[in-house]
Order: sequence, then C-alpha cells, then structure tokens
Amino acid sequence: MLRYLPITTLCFFIISNAQAGNSSDTSSVLGRWDITVNISGKDRPSWLEIHRSGIKMLVGEFVADGGSARPISRINLENGKLSFSIPPQWDRQDKNLEFEATLQGDSLVGTMVLPDGRNCKFTAIKAPSLTRTAKPLWGTPIKLFNGKDLKGWHASGSNNQWIVENGILKSPKAGSNIISDATFTDFKLHVEFRYQAHGNSGVYLRGRYEVQITDYYPDTPPKDVLGSVYGFIKPNESVTTKPNQWVTYDITLIGRNVTIVINGKTVVSNQEIPGITGGALDSHEGTPGPIMLQGDHEPIEYRNIIITPVK
Repeated sequence: MLRYLPITTLCFFIISNAQAGNSSDTSSVLGRWDITVNISGKDRPSWLEIHRSGIKMLVGEFVADGGSARPISRINLENGKLSFSIPPQWDRQDKNLEFEATLQGDSLVGTMVLPDGRNCKFTAIKAPSLTRTAKPLWGTPIKLFNGKDLKGWHASGSNNQWIVENGILKSPKAGSNIISDATFTDFKLHVEFRYQAHGNSGVYLRGRYEVQITDYYPDTPPKDVLGSVYGFIKPNESVTTKPNQWVTYDITLIGRNVTIVINGKTVVSNQEIPGITGGALDSHEGTPGPIMLQGDHEPIEYRNIIITPVK
C-alpha cells in the first residue's frame, strides 16, 4: 500500500538531501594547499587551508608571501570556481587581496589580485601530511656554524650584511637572511641567540616554518611572541628573557610536529605546524630544506648552531 509523507516531513527530506549534495560538492577542495604564485616574474610561496563551517559553508586560513596566517570568513564555490576576498595585512594599500581558482585535476589553478593591483597567476597542490610512523633514529650532531667564517652558508639576496666576530654570527643591520647550504628533513636543532631591545628575527625550519625571535610588546599577538611558530602556534607559557642576553632554543622537528624549548623550558610540545609561515623560501613541504636565520629586521646575533639530523 502506498503511503504519503506529510508535507513538512517531505520538505525536510528534500532540503536535507540538497544540503548534503552541496556539502559533498566541496570535498575536492577541502584541506591544505601549497601554493606557488608568480609575483613580478618570481615564484613565491603561499598557503591555503579550506574547511567546512557547519553543513556547507566554507571558511579557512591563508598565508601570503609575507605576514602571518589570517582567517578567511567565507570561501565561495560556484560552478567549479573557488574564490574569496581577504583584507590586507602588512600591505600599504587598503584594497583586499582577491583570490580566484578552478580545480584542474588534483591542482588549483588561478589568479590573485594583490592589494597593489598586480595580477598574479598561481598553481596549488594538496599539502603532504608528513606523518611519521616510526620513531626517529638520530645521526651525528653537525656544527652548522664553525665560529670562524660563513662557510656552509649563503645570503638570500645580494646585500649580505652578515659577519663573524669572536665566534659570533652577526647581522648588524637589516639586510639579507642567511641560509645553510645543507638541507634537512627531520632534526634536533640547538641555537643560541641574542637580540637588542625591540629586536625581531626568526629561525626558519626547513626554510619554511619560522620559530619567532622577538622582544615582547604589550600588544604582541600570542602567536607572534618569542617561542611561537609565527602566526600558527603560541607557546603554552611565556619565558622571561631580556635584550642583550644569550637565549637558547632547542627545537625538534619530526614531520610537521615541533617541540620548542627555551632556556630548558618546553613552551611548545609536539604540536602540528599546519603550513608554511610568511617569509618561507618555498612551499614544497614534502622536500628537505635548509635552516634560515632572519636578518631583514633589527640587529641579531647567533652562536653555537648545532643540528642533529635523522638518519
């Protein structure tokens, strides 16, 4: 015998199935994306994460070539076209960054219009999980800095202000970052640094993930302070340090998971780094990368840089 559903039940059934259909339509774009964008003829890194808010609304986070991760309040997906608009961060212009892409196979292909009006093409691939299934076997510690000269390092630009004096690697003024010639996957890193008042530098792991070095300001966001992974992970407690005193970082990176110890105190314990941070060398997260020390802000000094790579 044929039975008829009540109108209200039937409407609910239709709406629910329509929402489920819309939700499934978004599955191909969900997740993390490593982006390579061509800006003024040079390939630069960027990063995007897309996830659902509720049944079908898409939201996310975005990292530009510079700056930190920032939220995207709404991501549109219509007729196969993905788009969003995000306010400027460190740009001098007031216009939003406009993002538009289509899914082509396993890649996103599209354009970004920067706040200064430049129209930049990009491609994006799904970011690797970097999950490790076995405990690391550590190799022999390596002195990355020999205390004598810049052997084993190179500057990121033509203006190399880095010098070595009395066993200390110094950036006396703003200029280039300095990058290790050697590249690494997983490792334990020991580094000592000294900053001046209002100092600002950072240690980039694999050249992609910045562990922040900065003097505290009262209004500094928690994810930007000393011991943070810039824009992504805040330390679980603050460690008091003062300008012009030596501070020690002991950092362990295994896949995406990082542990950060400041002066013997663990401030980040085995936390996942979602993606690249602003200022990264590239977005090729599945490949080995160097250690990069930031020198494009205030003066900074380093010594005793020792890395223990995984076998």
